Amino acid sequence: MPTPRPDWAPEPTGLDAKLGIVITDFTADRMVATMPVAGNEQPHGLLHGGATCALVESIGSWAAALHAGPGRQVVGIELNASYLRAATEGVVTAVCTPVRRGRTLATFLVEVTDDQGRPTATARLTCLVKQD
Repeated sequence: MPTPRPDWAPEPTGLDAKLGIVITDFTADRMVATMPVAGNEQPHGLLHGGATCALVESIGSWAAALHAGPGRQVVGIELNASYLRAATEGVVTAVCTPVRRGRTLATFLVEVTDDQGRPTATARLTCLVKQD
């Protein structure tokens, strides 16, 4: 059963809403989000790499925000992505797990798969936890 969004976490807006990113599971050790391929393709009909990076940045930043807690800010400072397979239809799913969660830096691994569970991308995001 998915874990709901924390009360203090705002609803998705901006780019997340435009890309159709939906976080379906809010847990500190494993966050899950989906994004449709339709509307997020590059000119050749493949899922745009920038859309994939936005999905990774979004879910990783949320994971860092859960780690930091309410009222704290996090910002992405490094993103590394490798594309493994093209997605051309359906929905991609991103699963984010922590690599290291420290006082000032938090690093996450994000694996993106297509509807058939085949890997389409893998990425690593490091976020700065801003100090009060």
